Amino acid sequence: MALRGGRTISALTVGAVTAVTAALTPVTAFAAGDPLQQYAQQKLRWERCDTGRPAAFECAKVKVPLDYSDPGGRKIDLAISRVKAGSAKERHGVLLMNPGGPGVPGLTMPVEMEPLLSAEVRERFDLIGFDPRGVGQSSPIGCDLTGDEQTFQHPYTARTFAKDVDRARSVADKCWDKAGDVLPHITTRNTARDMDVVRAALGERKISYFGYSYGTYLGAVYTQMFPQRSDRFVLDSALDPALAWRGMFRGWSAGAELAFTRWTEWAAARNATYGLGTTPAEVRKTYGELIARADRTPVPTVGGALSGGAIRSEYGAFVHVATVTPWIVALKAAAAGGPPAPATPTASAVSANSAVPGSAPVRSADAGAGAFGADVPADNQSAAVWAVFCGDSRSWPRNPEQYRRDAIRDRAEYPLAGDLGANIQPCAFWKSAGSEPATVVSNDVNALIVQNQWDPQATLAMAQGMRRALHGARMVTVAGGEGHGVVVAGPSCADAGVMRYLTTGRLPAKDLTCGG
Repeated sequence: MALRGGRTISALTVGAVTAVTAALTPVTAFAAGDPLQQYAQQKLRWERCDTGRPAAFECAKVKVPLDYSDPGGRKIDLAISRVKAGSAKERHGVLLMNPGGPGVPGLTMPVEMEPLLSAEVRERFDLIGFDPRGVGQSSPIGCDLTGDEQTFQHPYTARTFAKDVDRARSVADKCWDKAGDVLPHITTRNTARDMDVVRAALGERKISYFGYSYGTYLGAVYTQMFPQRSDRFVLDSALDPALAWRGMFRGWSAGAELAFTRWTEWAAARNATYGLGTTPAEVRKTYGELIARADRTPVPTVGGALSGGAIRSEYGAFVHVATVTPWIVALKAAAAGGPPAPATPTASAVSANSAVPGSAPVRSADAGAGAFGADVPADNQSAAVWAVFCGDSRSWPRNPEQYRRDAIRDRAEYPLAGDLGANIQPCAFWKSAGSEPATVVSNDVNALIVQNQWDPQATLAMAQGMRRALHGARMVTVAGGEGHGVVVAGPSCADAGVMRYLTTGRLPAKDLTCGG
């Protein structure tokens, strides 16, 4: 997850330092006789996180049940971290944080987010980070996937569909062979339950929360499952809970088409500079010809030749009109025999295929041994992505032919990327897809949603779906805002409202649009 100034949430290591042991008395942990009460009474052993971070950045392990239907059975470790509130007098409680994904570690979020929060917020909250179950330092899973098997979106063609089916089946088979005893329990609902165990172990009556991207869905699920324990919830770049998850994959295509149409208008108005066409229709035609040519003969780039499908997979970049346009021009020139083009749009233009859209990419440095001695598999994010997406929902068709029909239909309706979101995924072969029904989010819990108008991954339409589900929420839309992330990528005109809400608990009187 990229923050201001290019900082990135990454994994951490913990030094061998003297531990501070705190036995916390649960305030309203769980009801008397609840088998989860044992988890509220555990002693947390806080250690300094030795990563060159401030001494105030502490880490601990929390034990949680692998299977919440059997709380006395197998336990797993959850890695959590904190930066304590700046003022004991002004302290309000804890602010849990999640950076998206699924599959993205969140242990260092407190120190990464601290500079983005106002002094008043930092005074009032212990900032709490955690790696979700199965991720990073929290009992990580892996499937031994190849690089190709970790690519989430593949263009549909009749010629390659059988290969796509085989790849999807291979991912599912490998994951179940490698981690089948754990996979059914790596779900959003169980992560929300973990958050509630963390709340109890910290001795808190309620939690406040900041979630980004997939983290907005996790936060919404928590409020649905534990409404009386939900305090101040900020959802940055929201997903529509009604689309979890097959609908979300297909929903990216509609947002991509809107952004692409806007780009054709922008490029046409600057034809003298870029030479892509004098009208939006001409620009669209130029792009279509480039894709068709690249599918016949891949375009040379400095990182290797790109097919038309590979070029289309960068659809998230079209929201950044000024940065994606030179790349398209360079590809067009390279296809005509010119010098190799850059392999991707510039760094400021998001690659939709670098990770599942709606997630934050994990740096390669995040793999390997880390904070609590966990050896993190190189494919940990991919494994966790499929565990959550396939295990959360029963919306995935089991018949490969349904994916074929959907890909053909969506490509016709959304030519830029319709097939990329509709093509077959490992969930078609997942052995316990939807072990619980998907969470229906519909509640009156207060929350603040902040959203960029032109977010290519958590689209405006998706955020509006979240707003409809959270009846007590308010939404601030950044007019003209590009890119994925508001507070995390600011500064933004929405920042002041977020800090005011976290400080006071008061939402705006109505939904707002700022900037523009």
